[in-house]
Amino acid sequence: MEISEHARLSVAPMMEWTDRHCRYFHRLLTRRTLLYTEMITAQALIHGPRQRLLAFDPFEHPVALQIGGSEPSELAKATRFGHEAGYDEVNLNVGCPSDRVQSGRFGACLMAEPDLVGDCLAAMKDATDRPVTVKCRIGIDEQDGESDLDRFVETIAIRGITTFIIHARKAWLRGLSPKENRDVPPLRHERVYRLKEKYPGLEIILNGGVETLHDARAHLDHVDGVMMGRAAYHNPWQLAAADGVIFDAAGPARTRDDIMRDFTEYVRGELDRGARLHQMTKHILGFYHGQPGARAFRRHLSQYAPRDGADITVLNDALAHVRQSDDCSLSSTAVC
Repeated sequence: MEISEHARLSVAPMMEWTDRHCRYFHRLLTRRTLLYTEMITAQALIHGPRQRLLAFDPFEHPVALQIGGSEPSELAKATRFGHEAGYDEVNLNVGCPSDRVQSGRFGACLMAEPDLVGDCLAAMKDATDRPVTVKCRIGIDEQDGESDLDRFVETIAIRGITTFIIHARKAWLRGLSPKENRDVPPLRHERVYRLKEKYPGLEIILNGGVETLHDARAHLDHVDGVMMGRAAYHNPWQLAAADGVIFDAAGPARTRDDIMRDFTEYVRGELDRGARLHQMTKHILGFYHGQPGARAFRRHLSQYAPRDGADITVLNDALAHVRQSDDCSLSSTAVC
């Protein structure tokens, strides 16, 4: 299957969240959705613990690597590393507004330099035969008119880049924190719709404010793909319906128990290889969102999983809170 088919729905790259444990868990929920790494800087891949940074389980496919940087030669080298590691796509971050990222001259501030972004992406494209894509905003600071976005897209498209993932909010590089930049600038989904109308030959993927699969289906009437972020992380169970709702792919229905049984086996194996329990269980705190026992499940994992020596018993005990609540909900006479 072509990567563009998977890109009908993707889970956004999120720092400190979409690590390999998170992606494995999400893949248990959906076979079709495209998953992304956290952003990794090109310099970290060149000078840092590259093997550890790029490690992923083959089960995670299709999975994309997101890179941050602004030096074409460094980005080309990082892209080759990603290619050799087996990633299905390499993406350039031109959307992160944090001060730390700006100080390194990458992220959203690069929207002010479309020619440089074009050079970076062209160098990345020359380094791999896998898809190379870009994730950006609809604008930054005062450079946020539709003509500015059109110019940015056109400058990059002539370098052979055809897939744009666009967060439908502008970014204020001065005066707002990264968190505020996710909430304060208003969503402008219609801006992204119009971009697709103007450039029908480009693959346009919308990001920002997508809370449910119902939202995603509605956006797909106007764009080629939809990227979900925090909503998929905080309420991951909804991803279990993605293959049917978004990709029209029939398959056997899996229960929460099915998913958690498989994830427990994964956790057991990772613990044997030296991983800490909290590194994995922090990604499942929202799995029982809205279900009986969810609060006790979250509280137990939050309290005990970070402790030294925490083992699979902590996860099993947390799951017992949910199962006990399920038993209680089935019997109005039960004393719980």
